[in-house]
Amino acid sequence: MIYLNNAATSWPKAPRVAATVAKKLHDIPFHADRSGFNSPASEMNCRSLLAETLHIIDSSRIIYCCNATHALNLALYGFPWKQGATVLTTAAEHNAVLRPLYYLRKHRGIQVEIVSVDSMGRVIPELWEQAVKKFSPQLAVFTHASNVTGAIQPVVELSNIAKNGGAATLLDASQTLGVMDVLPDSWSIDMVAFTGHKYLLGPAGTGGLYVANTIELEPVWVGGTGTLSDREDMPPQLPARLEAGTPNDPALAGLAQAILWQKQQPLDLKAMDEQVAKLSLGFKEFGAKVVEVSSPRMPVIAFVLPGWKVDEVGEILYKSFDLVCRTGLHCAPLIHKFLVTGEDGNIRVSLSRFTSIEDIDDTLFAIRDILL
Repeated sequence: MIYLNNAATSWPKAPRVAATVAKKLHDIPFHADRSGFNSPASEMNCRSLLAETLHIIDSSRIIYCCNATHALNLALYGFPWKQGATVLTTAAEHNAVLRPLYYLRKHRGIQVEIVSVDSMGRVIPELWEQAVKKFSPQLAVFTHASNVTGAIQPVVELSNIAKNGGAATLLDASQTLGVMDVLPDSWSIDMVAFTGHKYLLGPAGTGGLYVANTIELEPVWVGGTGTLSDREDMPPQLPARLEAGTPNDPALAGLAQAILWQKQQPLDLKAMDEQVAKLSLGFKEFGAKVVEVSSPRMPVIAFVLPGWKVDEVGEILYKSFDLVCRTGLHCAPLIHKFLVTGEDGNIRVSLSRFTSIEDIDDTLFAIRDILL
């Protein structure tokens, strides 16, 4: 099988991830602060590794989540909104950002303002700055990279503009963490949401939210924490304040293993960029309409085939060529009207460090066979 759907979830996972999860399930359960005996706490190791990955010092400010959607909900619903506040976001966002914002607009009276993107799916800083000045948002939310086109956003510039306008900042790093640096402290980012099952190469059911000491979130869900059990409210300190219930220790152990493996096996970004360029050029030569994206970009290509519906192409690629990709709107409905592929969505292929030259050649053969 040729697997080119890594922007949705990565496959294969890092070596020994499955074995690590299985071993953790087999071992006697131990959860930090919740057991009556001492044992190595793999999830605490995972928290430290995530803090190291984000280049932050205080690992207690990493909040475990089930996925990036969970993390974004914690950030947006727990944020100390003022009456009539405005949130600024972009047309490149995933529904994991948009739907919580729409909910806040409907039920909390929060004003939601959306900034357009260019034909690559990239935010135009001048338009962003105009919106910051016009709406004076309390919070600015933006993705690090479009999950549709792979375009990396100018996050440092967007963050500086928002901060200069008095806004707090929330970055969705679901698509980038594991491929490129995410540096919240250096970039003046107050919160970062991320997932473990994409380019971190970990299991599903893992993710997190980094919360800088500039932000104090209210708990979105409450319950047992294993500490200060006599309190009626949640413990005041992080991470316990925002983590209720039993953690997914086996999956977190798997995520820790994935991060350790990646530290020992640096990603060859140049080789990946060459694969993306070869695919993109080949698609265009065969007659596909490709979303042109300049560097920096993720290993993602969005395209359509003239005369074909995108879902039909996806079905043919899977059934006839054993190739897994993604078709449609990709849970990011607003971006498509700005792209050459159109409002009905597109076909997306997304590579990983495990994508081979043979995979690239076979994918080109498949598209050529459909079109020619």
